[in-house]
Amino acid sequence: MKSQDIVILLKLALLHRRSAARPLPENGRADAFSARGLESALGISKSEVNASINRSADAGLLVKDRNSGIPKTNISALLELIAHGLKYVFPVKPGPLVRGMPTAAAAPVLQEKLVSMDDYIYVWPDPKGNEIGQSLKPLFKSVPDAARRDPELYDLLALVDAIRLGNPRESKVAQQLLEKKLKA
Repeated sequence: MKSQDIVILLKLALLHRRSAARPLPENGRADAFSARGLESALGISKSEVNASINRSADAGLLVKDRNSGIPKTNISALLELIAHGLKYVFPVKPGPLVRGMPTAAAAPVLQEKLVSMDDYIYVWPDPKGNEIGQSLKPLFKSVPDAARRDPELYDLLALVDAIRLGNPRESKVAQQLLEKKLKA
């Protein structure tokens, strides 16, 4: 597994949820789920998207539709990995103060749910960011741009960071919200 696999799996889960709510024409649906569509949405190269889909399929984190070949995230397996293994597989260590995009408890999705007791908020380093905080390395370098383009993906990635940080109270709230958002 690579860290971008989590980003791709979360985006695929969102795409499936959205297409279930508003069915797309078959060609539009296939385009959104294609390596080219994911590359455009996430800033991850087509070759990395394809390699990620294969790794995730091998790990049981996604399945490909037999007829269309469209990959679908195994939500239960992904939630289990995020809740119990992500902080060990992709640990995060707060860094120096930088300008960036709020994440974890400082992100909008958690701001009203948690009051941070830390001196500084956590941010993904980003020159376009509007906050100063302790830097957290995102799961993949293009995460701030992808999050800016897709507010729902931003919420999911910020929740994952709250879980990766490992604070028990924040992690529990983030896990509950993540499950609610992915299973909606």
